Amino acid sequence: MKKTRTVGKSTKKFVTGVIHIRATFNNTFINVTDVQGNTLYQTSVGAHGFSGSRKSTPYAAGKASESAAKVAVEKFGMKVVSIIIRGPGFGAEAAVKALQGCRLTVTSIADKTAIPHNGCRLRKKRRV
Repeated sequence: MKKTRTVGKSTKKFVTGVIHIRATFNNTFINVTDVQGNTLYQTSVGAHGFSGSRKSTPYAAGKASESAAKVAVEKFGMKVVSIIIRGPGFGAEAAVKALQGCRLTVTSIADKTAIPHNGCRLRKKRRV
């Protein structure tokens, strides 16, 4: 980890980081952290002006992840990231493609979606 100092306050310049993507069916959340897990920047699709059913689209997830990557590169000096994906949403794949399109080197992509091993009982089946 590389640190730089300015007069009056200290700013950290990170070279590596982790981007967490949580893709639900209704929204996509993107969290930029350092290697220790401290949150540096977080955003979501809803924070970028998408509302309603447009929040769950892959296009919206791509736009939000482009914004997060831009902040990670310009403000925090990240060059190398690893990506952790959680959730079954449609925006996860689009977000990863958008991150790879920015000036970031992706070292690993991990899918850590929680899968129950016969945990809680499911809801009753919907009858139409």
